[in-house]
Amino acid sequence: MRAVSVPRRAEWGGRAPGAVCEEFVERAIRDGVMSSGHHNRNFLLRLDQDMAREVGGEPDTPVTVRVRKPVDEALPVVVRTWLDEAWVLDAVGSVLPHVPKCLAETWGAAVHSYVEGVPLSRVCPDGRSMDKALVEKLTELLAEMSQVREESLPPLPDYWPCDQDSQGFLYTLAKLVHHDVCVPNRPVFGGLFMALGIPEDAMERYAERVPELTPRPYSLLHADLHRDNVILTYSGDPPLICVDWELATYGDPLHDLAVHLVRMRYPISQWDEVVRAWEKAFQDVTPAGAKGLHEDLDHYIAFERAQSVYPDVMRAAQSLDGSFEQHDLDRATESIRQALEAAERPLALADVPAPSEIEGALVAWQEQRGGSHAKLRPLFAIDWSRVPQTPQRPGDRCDVALGQVLAAERRAPAGQVLTGTAHRNTVVRVDATKPPVVVRRRMKGSHRNRRSFLSEHAVLEAIEQSGVAVRAPRALGLGMTEGGVFFALHSYVGTSADVDQLDHPVNGLQPDEADALVDQLCELTKVDSDLLGSSEARTDVPDFYGWLSDQLVEQVAALPAPSRRLARELGLPDEEQLREILRSHQVTPRRPALLHGDLNPWNLVRCQGDGLPLAMIDWEAAMVGDPLYDLVRHMHLTPTPRKTRKQMFGRWQDRLDEEYTRRWQSDERVYRRLERARSAYVDLNRLVTRSNLDAPNVSRAVDSYAATLERAKDELGLRARRWGGGTQSLLLKALPYVERAGPSVEAMMWQVVQQSMEAAWQWPRETLRAALRGIGAERPLSKRRTLPAGLCGSTTVTGGAVDSSRTPLS
Repeated sequence: MRAVSVPRRAEWGGRAPGAVCEEFVERAIRDGVMSSGHHNRNFLLRLDQDMAREVGGEPDTPVTVRVRKPVDEALPVVVRTWLDEAWVLDAVGSVLPHVPKCLAETWGAAVHSYVEGVPLSRVCPDGRSMDKALVEKLTELLAEMSQVREESLPPLPDYWPCDQDSQGFLYTLAKLVHHDVCVPNRPVFGGLFMALGIPEDAMERYAERVPELTPRPYSLLHADLHRDNVILTYSGDPPLICVDWELATYGDPLHDLAVHLVRMRYPISQWDEVVRAWEKAFQDVTPAGAKGLHEDLDHYIAFERAQSVYPDVMRAAQSLDGSFEQHDLDRATESIRQALEAAERPLALADVPAPSEIEGALVAWQEQRGGSHAKLRPLFAIDWSRVPQTPQRPGDRCDVALGQVLAAERRAPAGQVLTGTAHRNTVVRVDATKPPVVVRRRMKGSHRNRRSFLSEHAVLEAIEQSGVAVRAPRALGLGMTEGGVFFALHSYVGTSADVDQLDHPVNGLQPDEADALVDQLCELTKVDSDLLGSSEARTDVPDFYGWLSDQLVEQVAALPAPSRRLARELGLPDEEQLREILRSHQVTPRRPALLHGDLNPWNLVRCQGDGLPLAMIDWEAAMVGDPLYDLVRHMHLTPTPRKTRKQMFGRWQDRLDEEYTRRWQSDERVYRRLERARSAYVDLNRLVTRSNLDAPNVSRAVDSYAATLERAKDELGLRARRWGGGTQSLLLKALPYVERAGPSVEAMMWQVVQQSMEAAWQWPRETLRAALRGIGAERPLSKRRTLPAGLCGSTTVTGGAVDSSRTPLS
């Protein structure tokens, strides 16, 4: 049974049903599918006969059991107007009938009707822009909430300000943050806040500075409308539903807009679009609610940033979890720095501490609670496959004591740590006169989207012992530290010990690099396959394409249920249909060779000096198979213009014997079809599970998922209109689409024209014409053009200055 318990009655103000509900909640905790938020754990379970009879529902109907986290797990970081969410849901349901219904309550838990769909955060993660239609639907929902009558809601507290007192409402919110968040957390976090320069009475001082605001009629506010709390329905009727109403309140609707803007994490470039959509929606429903929008919105945004500093600091401090390494400390420090900078002006902070001061405050706070930097823990190397030595030249064996290498790993700042989809790679240097080495560890809880078949260590040793002209890391050793954590030591192939400076060909290969990559792939055919390890892990099967197809089908079948359901809703075939489609094609048998298996741009490193200009890293996906596959997969994962493709295929064919290349022209598309199908499933699963979204190759892949889905369905012969078919249109429009990664061409041109108008048309005509021509000529995938330096100084709807010299144009 999970280590989750229902909170005691004293911790909950809900209504008590009978033993049937309590038993059902216990079963949900034990057997249900769990998801977790900041304040609750949610369990998906189907009604049994007894519970269905208790709530008047049908047996086998899915429901959501929400269990409030105990006070020792959930920090008091929010302001609650009401404790009875069920009452709020009843009131909201009179206007928005599809919101969840509270079917029953017990101590610290509630049973809600299940909303069938997918959270917006799972198809369009934070920071990604949204389609205009989706923005309009969201702002229409915010406007429709204003139709919920006050009489249908729970009674407001006695101290609540009068209707239309916008200034009083913002003042009350600030005082509540001080009373409900700052004061309760002071015993644990007060010293940390003071060390960071946040006075004890910062929110009280903020309350006293609240300016006079335009009177607006009060209405119901969701007050927490972010991407996790918006469900895109599969049916499309309605297209989206708001959930999680426990922070709902009653007041100035501008507060809901400000919370939505900040917590939805729209790109700044989309804020004005959202504000305009919200204004139109309120003008259609409650015109008085939009009065003074442009004068007052900045005050509510400032409040949201001011109050957010408290949960952001506390969660960053808690993330260190007692024992931490330097890169963990760097991440927490950066998170706090960003929160302090956002709150600096609203809270009138004297100054934002330097990163070193924030780091010192975090370490001191942890030490007071028994935590410590990992560099202070003793080191244990349980096993080691080679006697460690110091590398004299790049690629030489390591000659430095293993303890020094592992100690340096713990001290390494975030700039020397590269996190991929499955491994954390730390570049360390134990002697300034010697080349650095890489400590490579599998991350906790990580899983690759593809199974590994060969030992990476054995592959690197085989490349080295075969003497082939391939630039790859040298395997220096394998080891295991305390807790049975395995690690590997590799030589470093970059030109700098700071991984931030590693140069990956993210926008494609230069001609000489393309030649160098092809030459190295040809060299891999010379690697002695007997050096690659056990034959049980070998993949040199007679029908390599059939084997690859079966591996993909198995991978699709093993996806989590939510990912498989969403794939089906988006029109992708299930595993059996996929097998039938893929198996309808065949590939010419070719002589097998060692393959890298995952030549995405971040597994290629540009190198300077003598030797090959490109190195290949991360060999965990290596396999033995058709050499054509490595080249096709690389072109699938890396931007490759037609001219470069022709160059690479031609050189590859010329440099290899026919036994490796025969009839490749007819088979190249078969492999391309397979890889496009793979990306459609793998990238969707990454979106749904939020796995490895920070890894650069994953981030770029999911940012263009809508295009990936279209291409895959086309390759699989599943032609369908982009916004048609059996899939609801808003769900499709929510998918990340590369053209939405920045402002549209039309929007950017209009921005330039507006800036010219604000400057009283003082720019030379040629300057304006060149700016517009440059925007129009820019390719959709390019993100590197910026506005001319002379076109700076515009302000947004919210009054913030736009630094146009750093604004992407496409």
